[in-house]
Amino acid sequence: MGKKKKGGKKIFVLDTSVILHDHNSVYSFDDNDVVIPISVLEELDHFKKGNDTINFEAREFARKMDSMSEGNTLNEWMELDNGFKGRLKVQMNERSEPDACKVLGENKADHRILNVAIIMQQEFPENSVVLVTKDINLRIKSKSMNIQAEDFQKGTVKNVSDLYTGQSEINDVPSPIIDKIFNDGECSYKELFKEKPFPNHYFILKNGSKSALAFYNDKTEMLERVDKRAAYGIKPRNAEQIFAMHALLNDDVKLVTLSGVAGTGKTLLALSSAIELKSRYRQIYLARPIVPLSNKDIGYLPGDIKSKLNPYMEPLWDNLKTIQGQFKDTDKDFKKITEMVEQEKLVISPLAYIRGRSLSNIIFIVDEAQNLTPHEVKTIITRAGENTKIIFTGDIFQIDSPYLDTQSNGLSYLIDRIHGHGIHAHITLDKGERSELANVANDLL
Repeated sequence: MGKKKKGGKKIFVLDTSVILHDHNSVYSFDDNDVVIPISVLEELDHFKKGNDTINFEAREFARKMDSMSEGNTLNEWMELDNGFKGRLKVQMNERSEPDACKVLGENKADHRILNVAIIMQQEFPENSVVLVTKDINLRIKSKSMNIQAEDFQKGTVKNVSDLYTGQSEINDVPSPIIDKIFNDGECSYKELFKEKPFPNHYFILKNGSKSALAFYNDKTEMLERVDKRAAYGIKPRNAEQIFAMHALLNDDVKLVTLSGVAGTGKTLLALSSAIELKSRYRQIYLARPIVPLSNKDIGYLPGDIKSKLNPYMEPLWDNLKTIQGQFKDTDKDFKKITEMVEQEKLVISPLAYIRGRSLSNIIFIVDEAQNLTPHEVKTIITRAGENTKIIFTGDIFQIDSPYLDTQSNGLSYLIDRIHGHGIHAHITLDKGERSELANVANDLL
């Protein structure tokens, strides 16, 4: 955040997008003051109905405001219970001079929020006033009117280009080490590294024409050979997919994250691995968040609930059909998948419909996880019970939610914060395997 003016606190004016990203955001500004424009409360009122993440955030914030306001009037400063004695108020007056609504030619909530920042600047000239918003366009408008503006930084990744990939290629590895991994299946990490690698980190070890695939097992402190394995008829086609399949089938890894562009096989590998492990778990859940068209709730769409949800769930069914297509209609493996769906041993559902269910003794695959907030990712993981494996897949550069970006989405945040823990493995998939046409589109378009 910006530097304080000498002798004064900072005043942060919050936009609706910040609260929809994290309902606890008002507690994130230490000993500084927080202002909520009344237009923000009006906008939040439009989001209170529905089952999506932003709807839950809006309702939870309303409950917190109601609780905080007991014995207080919201238009006066009240102390925040954040351990720093920061203060909060709701700003009712949104008429300023200059008037952003007139300057920008339209009377809408964003411009009235800008007016609140202008009012704060005029009322508290000794303080730095900062508009906090996840809306890039609003930040640009704010700066054009000489108002300092920042993104909400909590739960963001500083540099996506440095995000953990889960794998490394090492050249000029001594030939005896490669031979040892091939023949004995393992070697001490000390033969190649001075320091311990991250747990479950994967390596492509090369020496001329020789190469080996390995990973670091922090329990044995050994580099162990990674063999190519198939899962329910699906065979990995490159080193990245071999690593991903190994992590997915590893019982010691309870949390797997897979990121990559379209066509790299993230969902297909996750689903085939889950079906391969079906005997070890009570149920398989495959879920994805719904990001409605034009930010409208699915109730806006015509038809019953099934017809509303089918377009969102169709990509998941496509992956299941691909796995089933490895077998003939008469094969027991083909029939087994049909039985699992009919008996609800394998459930494909919107993420919002999973809320409240027990996450014990299941494999839980969350597809399109880049459309989740860090708070929702944390909520999902903290619900994990005994014998549960959670898999997050997604493309951090293909975000459909207007309130998230490559740095603030839940998948990026999870990868950045949890890598290095023994129960987690991550692989970034770069090589597309869907088709030559899809690869050309990813590379050139």
